[in-house]
Amino acid sequence: MNDLRAQIQPPASVRWDCISLGEVMLRLDPVEERIHTARNFRVWEGGGEYNVARGLRRCFGLRTAIATALADNAVGRLVEDLMLQGGVDQELVRWVPFDGVGRAVRNGLNFTERGYGVRAGLGCSDRGNTAVSQLKPGDFDWGSIFGAERGARWFHTGGIFAALSDTTIDVAGEAMDAARSADTAISYDLNYRESLWKSIGGKPRAQEVNRELVRKVDVLFGNEEDFSAMLGVEVAGVSQGFDELPVESYGKMLRDLSSAYPNLKIIASTLRTAHTASENGWGAIALHQGGIAHVAQRNIDILDRVGGGDSFASGLIYGLLAGKDVEWAVKCGVAHGALAMTTPGDTSTASLAEVLRVMGGGAARISR
Repeated sequence: MNDLRAQIQPPASVRWDCISLGEVMLRLDPVEERIHTARNFRVWEGGGEYNVARGLRRCFGLRTAIATALADNAVGRLVEDLMLQGGVDQELVRWVPFDGVGRAVRNGLNFTERGYGVRAGLGCSDRGNTAVSQLKPGDFDWGSIFGAERGARWFHTGGIFAALSDTTIDVAGEAMDAARSADTAISYDLNYRESLWKSIGGKPRAQEVNRELVRKVDVLFGNEEDFSAMLGVEVAGVSQGFDELPVESYGKMLRDLSSAYPNLKIIASTLRTAHTASENGWGAIALHQGGIAHVAQRNIDILDRVGGGDSFASGLIYGLLAGKDVEWAVKCGVAHGALAMTTPGDTSTASLAEVLRVMGGGAARISR
């Protein structure tokens, strides 16, 4: 494993610090109710890959863009308005004409319950035939996007985008190849979603797709389930309910992955034990140049767990883009993820100062 920081381009040489490729959906949150009983929903924008770009922009102040597609109707423009509040550059958003009823193209909806106590969170997606799922190779001029007049220091995408259709798999690979040619660092979050893969081949298809895409990647993110479901790599001693996460076994798994995919410079896994929906053990582990960086789990209170892993990824990426060592970057990711789960919505509302305070062990006394 080489030191990725030596590969990262200086900020002045490119237009963006990070480009993310993925779907941005409208999330409908019943707040304290259930989806099937709610009469009111609060709306947010969200998406696994987008959340990383937004976190880098809003918390860490970096220049980010989202490459995606939306149907041009009122729902799409609502998503646009929410993204504008997040500050992510929308130059790479493709707007697709709407047919009036969504027979040909539509925008994705994601109904999500936060859960509480013994009641687990629940997601119900309505995302068939979305504009982004119909992206195909050639829809983006990646050569120009990563070229001399624009360019990016980092490119991020993941397994959610790859699962949307056969063509999005190819788009992800096409973008990675262009990023590699431009010496742009590439990260990929496995982000396994059973609901996306079950009707298109399940875990065998997920593993077939992701084993190929991961060979194009510098930094790989996952969690306690992703590595098994998406790459077929088991972690010894982990129970089916993931209530025991032995650090030694995770270290061996990361080393096995490094041997299987020598292109990977950093492999990072969040460590989450869900005691209840409202209290989780939260930490992380990463492998870099043969060494392990480990942030031990600590119990944290959860308001809304969705997006915690994405905020971990953006915190780690920020650390690397800021020239910090991997141990610092992992601590930053853990702190940012923990803060993101204290507020509603997919995306982080934390500030860099808050992240640094949590990294330093600061108490939750009121600031006034």
